[in-house]
Amino acid sequence: MKRNYTNILLAAGLILLAAASRIINQEAGLYHLAPVAALGLFSGAVVKDKRLAFLFTLLAQFISDAYIQVFTHMQGFYGISQVFTYAGMLLVTLLGTKMGQVRPLKIAGYSIAGSAIFFLVSNFGVYMQGYYGFDLNGLKTTFIMALPFYTTFGTQLFINSFVGDLVFSGILFGAYFMLQPVLKPKTQKA
Repeated sequence: MKRNYTNILLAAGLILLAAASRIINQEAGLYHLAPVAALGLFSGAVVKDKRLAFLFTLLAQFISDAYIQVFTHMQGFYGISQVFTYAGMLLVTLLGTKMGQVRPLKIAGYSIAGSAIFFLVSNFGVYMQGYYGFDLNGLKTTFIMALPFYTTFGTQLFINSFVGDLVFSGILFGAYFMLQPVLKPKTQKA
């Protein structure tokens, strides 16, 4: 029981650290270089109680959104497309629950898949805002505007998302597994 409690605290601490890094990167102007998919992927794969895995993911996103809303000039809460952002996070968490045995190559593959899922779902949310219309042409335009090669800034955002997810997945999973031996209870010899 104590071991499970320690794992939950460790996972929650690492997830909150990732949320803090999203805030720091936002403040530094390093947009999308944040653990968007990494948060969900990690909690889905590592936290045994899946209700907590989804809660940690949503809570980390909500805390950083609230900070951005209150303490920066940017909007932390921004309408219907944010529902899709949170839905994308939940889908990536669900993907993490399907990871099974955690291996470095698997983490990289799942991280890229999570980034792609988040990209598609969150940009569909932009479409639902109606910026480019609600017809098929609007949907096409929304995704064209989101494509990495459309503008220099778009390339930076797109690459930052995938690189951020890969790097932060590596950090979260790496730190978690490196700390496991330290946290294992010592067995007493008779």
